Amino acid sequence: MTPTLLLLVTLAQPEPLPPRMPPDRLDGPPVVSAKAWAVADGRTGAILAAADPPEPLAIASTTKIMTAWLVLKLVAADPKVLDEVVTFSAKAANTGGTSAKIRNGEKVAVRDLLYGLMLPSGNDAARAFAEHFAGRYPADPKADTKADPDPAAPFVAAMNKEAAALKMTSTRYLDPHGLGLNRSTPRDLAALAAEVLRNELFRAVVGTRRHTCTVTAQDGTTRTLVWDNSNRLLGIEGYDGVKTGTTGAAGACLVASGRRDGDHRIVVVLGAPSNEARYVDARNLFRFAWHLPGPP
Repeated sequence: MTPTLLLLVTLAQPEPLPPRMPPDRLDGPPVVSAKAWAVADGRTGAILAAADPPEPLAIASTTKIMTAWLVLKLVAADPKVLDEVVTFSAKAANTGGTSAKIRNGEKVAVRDLLYGLMLPSGNDAARAFAEHFAGRYPADPKADTKADPDPAAPFVAAMNKEAAALKMTSTRYLDPHGLGLNRSTPRDLAALAAEVLRNELFRAVVGTRRHTCTVTAQDGTTRTLVWDNSNRLLGIEGYDGVKTGTTGAAGACLVASGRRDGDHRIVVVLGAPSNEARYVDARNLFRFAWHLPGPP
C-alpha cells in the first residue's frame, strides 16, 4: 500500500466512541430543562432541593405574587379595602403583554381585581393596583422624582422592602407586573410563596380556574369579563396554585403548589425553554418532591 493510500485510509477511520455514562441515579432529581429550580416544604418554606442559578434570573409575571401580597396585607389591616374601587388610568389600561382587558376609565372592586391580576396575569391590573395603593406607602427618599415621576414608584419600593423583610436577598423589583427585568431566584420565590399561601384569600384566588366579574365604565354602563387561570396544573388533582410567567428575557417560569397525603410542596422553575416545558419540569419535580422528607 502506498503512503498516500495509507494516509487516506487512516483519515477515513471514524472517531472512537466516548465511553458510556453511568446509569441514571434513582435517588436524585429528574432532568430539568429550566435554568434553575427549587423544591420547598410548603408549611415552613424550607428548601428541600434546588439547582441554583449563578446569578438572579428574570422572573416575568411571577412578580405578581408580591403585588398581590402587598394588597392582601392592606386587606388584613382593613377588610374594607376589598370593597374599594380601582379606576383604570390610560397608562394602566394600555400596559402591554397579558391583560385583564380593562379599559381606560373603567372601575372594578379590589376583590375582583385580585382575580384579574392572578388568573389572566393582568399586567394592566398590576399597574392599576400599584397606582391605586401607592399613596399608602411613603415615597422612596432616594428616588429622583423629577427624573422618575412614576406614581406607582412608592408601591414598587414597598415590594422591595417586603422582599427584604422576608429575607429574599437575591430579589429586586423594578415594576409591579414583571414586564421589565425584575430578578430573583427559585429559593426566594419559594420562600415568598410559602408565606403568601398562608393567606386564605390568596389560596382561594390562585386556586380558582375561572372568575367572572362586572366592570363599570365612566358613563355608568357595565360589561362582564371572564378570566381563566393561566396555570394549567389546576386541571390536575393535587395542584392548587400559584403563578405562571413568560417573557423573552425570563423564558417560561412557574411557581406551583401541590398537596398530597397531608404533605405540601412548592416547586419553582425559572427559565424553561417553553410554556410546555415548564409544566413537564414542574410535574417531574413534584414526583421527586413527594419522596423527599420534610423538615422536622
